Amino acid sequence: MSLSVAQLFGLNMARTMMSCIVIFRITDKLFGVAEAREYDGDPAAIVREYDPFER
Repeated sequence: MSLSVAQLFGLNMARTMMSCIVIFRITDKLFGVAEAREYDGDPAAIVREYDPFER
């Protein structure tokens, strides 16, 4: 998915699930979204993290 779609989806997931969510790069123009505790890929690929408990 595109970065803009991944960001909207990630923010919505974080607020709905009340869980930390990461957006990670798959290719130059392709991004993925996953729960932070479930993500086991390269930490350098993480583009953004959404923490619903952070202010």
